Amino acid sequence: MEPSFGEERNDDVFDFSAGERVSDGRQKKSPSVKPAGKSYSPSERRVSKSKKSRRSRREPGLGIFGAIRRMIYWCVVLGIWGAIGVGGLVLYYGSRMPSATSWSVPVRPPNVKIIANDGTVLANRGMTGGEALSLEEMSPYIPQAVVAIEDRRFYSHFGVDPLGLARAMVTNLTTGRMVQGGSTLTQQLAKNMFLSPERTLERKVQEVLLAFWLEQNYTKDQILTMYLNRVFFGSNAYGVEAASRRYFNKSARDVNLGEAAMLAGLLKAPSRLSPARDPKAAEERAQLVLGAMREEGYISDSEIKTAMSQPPTKAKSFWSGAQYYAADMVMDQLPGMIGKIDQDLIVDTTLDLTLEKKAEETLAASLDADGEKLNVSQAALVSIDGTGAIRAIVGGRDYATSQFDRAVKAKRQPGSAFKPFVYAAALEIGRTPMSIRNDAPVRIGNWTPENYDQKYRGEVSLAEALANSLNTIAAQLVMEVGPQNVIKLAHRLGIESELQSNASIALGTSEVSLLELTSAYAPFMNGGFKATPHIIRRISKADGTVLYENTYDSPPRVLDPEIVSEMNQMMLGVIDHGTGKNARLKGWEAAGKSGTTQSFRDALFVGFTNNLTTGIWFGNDDGKSMKKVTGGGLPAKAWHDFMTAAHEGLSPSPIFGTTGIQPTFDSDPVSPESIENVISGGSIDEFPQAPVSDGQMANGQGLQPPADTADSGLVPPADVGETTGATRRTTLFDILTGG
Repeated sequence: MEPSFGEERNDDVFDFSAGERVSDGRQKKSPSVKPAGKSYSPSERRVSKSKKSRRSRREPGLGIFGAIRRMIYWCVVLGIWGAIGVGGLVLYYGSRMPSATSWSVPVRPPNVKIIANDGTVLANRGMTGGEALSLEEMSPYIPQAVVAIEDRRFYSHFGVDPLGLARAMVTNLTTGRMVQGGSTLTQQLAKNMFLSPERTLERKVQEVLLAFWLEQNYTKDQILTMYLNRVFFGSNAYGVEAASRRYFNKSARDVNLGEAAMLAGLLKAPSRLSPARDPKAAEERAQLVLGAMREEGYISDSEIKTAMSQPPTKAKSFWSGAQYYAADMVMDQLPGMIGKIDQDLIVDTTLDLTLEKKAEETLAASLDADGEKLNVSQAALVSIDGTGAIRAIVGGRDYATSQFDRAVKAKRQPGSAFKPFVYAAALEIGRTPMSIRNDAPVRIGNWTPENYDQKYRGEVSLAEALANSLNTIAAQLVMEVGPQNVIKLAHRLGIESELQSNASIALGTSEVSLLELTSAYAPFMNGGFKATPHIIRRISKADGTVLYENTYDSPPRVLDPEIVSEMNQMMLGVIDHGTGKNARLKGWEAAGKSGTTQSFRDALFVGFTNNLTTGIWFGNDDGKSMKKVTGGGLPAKAWHDFMTAAHEGLSPSPIFGTTGIQPTFDSDPVSPESIENVISGGSIDEFPQAPVSDGQMANGQGLQPPADTADSGLVPPADVGETTGATRRTTLFDILTGG
């Protein structure tokens, strides 16, 4: 085919002859191709070109609509398959859960509400650390703040918030990290109550299912109440009541706007944002919460201004306050009284919160003033009334620093503070405050006790010996009475620890707790009745049902009133002119005894008025020596300060048995044979006499040496002065004065 040069040729059109086409055996007629041998006229070419132009203009439009249609189609297809996949996952993970008919909200861990004797809450203890409050009981700012910052559509969604979830996904994608969470309060409650904290797809699916179930079975207010009473607020505080008392030392009922905002802000990161750890971060987060509350219309601009003008919250790193030592003591005793704690309880205690604060302040002031100078780091105090009810107890310098209770759990040597039991045992076998003994070097086997000042005063009365805490006289008395009988009396009065039966018990070498030592002094205060130490007065259920009530109102008699009277006269002398002069109380009669252990490791003072018996200890946890701190020094001064504050506003009253009673002499019968023995160098007191009962004392019986000393368990007296034999020489003065 020859080319044609006479006509314009359309480069887009190709003409083929019938022979040039590749045939598949079928003849096809194409309307767009001219038969071979024909040429296009100009008009035909113009029409063809116009059609192609119109078709080219239509094709782009058809492509956009097609793409949209295709996109919609595939979105529907993918959505269907996605729904099928999600449904399959839900069915699979749902099948791994227990039947929905068995689902129930777990019982909230029981709380123990501990109350002082005036009704003030000392502490809440248990897994949550706070009692459950209804929305109506707690400050209205708390639920408003939590909803504003954690779940703004809480009252409109059905357990899962699609909008909140989408917003969180977009935010996290744009920032490239986890910034927001899409969980609702209902989902968070479901996770906290039913599921483990692990982040897995299975747990998330189960969380959603449980959220739907909660929304179907509980009202929004019920869900919010359960959430606020269980959620973790950091620093071991679960629930708003525990958190409020932890950080603000007040009930959630009394929380103000700024404090509520801070509590709500903790939920994002309880440990990191805790005001006890990072006050600045907690305050900044609280301001974000306030802004969210304003956006939601819960508060006004003026309220925000007031809240932001308040000083930042300052929370200690742990619960602080000596009353928590008392709370720990209560929790230690509860299981033994009522068994397993499986419900909310209310425990009424004997603690006087006013006295408790005075006790804490007194010890803190003493340690702050003299602790570093005298190398003293710790102190403890116990104060009880005549029935044994604990009115104040301080287990250490600072509960926030150390929760170990040195008043109850630590056992230390009481030193000379144990001597009243030795003297009381001596009085029970007939000795009196005016009995005379020789203050001279003493040897008991290989033991040679010395007085604190290493001086000897010769012949002294027992009253003088106790007032000046003479070790030699106490050692002589314990050998006259017998260590076992001293131990029996100490146990009878309230010492519960095991005591070693040896001569050194006279100087308080057996370890006891401050609580039991103090309670053993109480019979001197109350006239001879046992004062069992106790802090729990009543245990009740939340509905008021009483589970336990103590019965310490009818204590047994443990000392004869006459013995009590004589002991009180002697211990009055300790404070009046003896080692306890620093403990004198203006206008009040007070009696007591100081105690100091070897190398100044421990220093104590235990004393009483007609109202309270109080014991105070100073020392170091590691047993290191103090700088010559004696019981008549720092402890006696602290005892004076506390008891002065404790008796403020009260009318002075005398100690039992001291009004109008004159000292009496020994009633030991003196026979002519005894005088003859003295003249010939013998002894009328070669062996101690056996303890006697109150009835025998009244009848003047039982004052002779036992017939069989080998079976009596008693021991010969100590060697005093220059005497080296097993007997003690007695002068005519001793006989005449009853010594």
